[in-house]
Amino acid sequence: MKFKSTAIAHPNIAYVKYWGKKDEELRIPLNNSISMNLGNLYTKTTVEFGDFGEDIVIINKNAAEEKAKERVVKHLNRFRNLAKTTLKAKIVSENNFPMSCGIASSASGFAALTIACASSLNLNLNEKELSIMARLGSGSACRSVPDGFTEWSMGTCNDDSYAVSLAPTEHFEIYDLIVIIRDERKEISSTKGMQKFNPYFYARLAEVQENLNFVRKGIIEKNLKALGTYTEKDCISMHTVMMNSGLFYWEPETLKIMKEVWNLRKNGIECYFTIDAGPNVHILCLPDNKETIKEKFSDKFEILESKPGGKARVTGEGLF
Repeated sequence: MKFKSTAIAHPNIAYVKYWGKKDEELRIPLNNSISMNLGNLYTKTTVEFGDFGEDIVIINKNAAEEKAKERVVKHLNRFRNLAKTTLKAKIVSENNFPMSCGIASSASGFAALTIACASSLNLNLNEKELSIMARLGSGSACRSVPDGFTEWSMGTCNDDSYAVSLAPTEHFEIYDLIVIIRDERKEISSTKGMQKFNPYFYARLAEVQENLNFVRKGIIEKNLKALGTYTEKDCISMHTVMMNSGLFYWEPETLKIMKEVWNLRKNGIECYFTIDAGPNVHILCLPDNKETIKEKFSDKFEILESKPGGKARVTGEGLF
């Protein structure tokens, strides 16, 4: 019986975001969301269940901090319950991109952990079940389980809140250029931030369905204008809600880059921005404009580049 496995998962960038949960414990959101897996960025995680004195969690070559370890162990317990085992585990996880600064490291982290746990314990879970399990660890992790462009249906309960693929990786050759303004850990996590409600919150929910419809259509029809226009609209709407709650994730450079994206568009370089819960700016573009946009920002900022990425999967290359 196999008790060790390694998995790779990609972070995702949400085009239509979720902000707020109707069930905090089950991480069930108040709206659907749509995202793209980032193929050049990944988390690799090796899990081994065995005769360990306690659970061991190592992230990016360091022992995990107490809160991070507690969250991982809680996820391990979900799998131990399914497999009816009390075996402890050793987890080693590494990212090839900065953590906790608005590039969805928790999404790829818990998606990879989910796939590795299920594989190492020989649990025969299908993609829907894996997406549900990943969601329990980190909401957006459910979107990193399926391939390419994905939509997370908010659902009504644990069994119907999960993500599916809207289109495969190769469907739409779109680039996400991530302008790194700051790669330090953000002071307030997304989980804590979502607990701060304000009057703008429900106004945003009222317009989310329109954003979802146009973004979904933009992906299916490979229409960057429709996708980008409503992605920007949703981003600004979400950050308005955040700011009204006292959550200012943007830095001065964030706003400068947003305005520069608008200027590039005015000058015929089609591109659009979105920003997760952090200061870094994701610029969406087609291949023909990629180098022009990179040249505009690369003298001042590090830029991470990615095309659409595949589903979370088992790999034979372990970390220990």
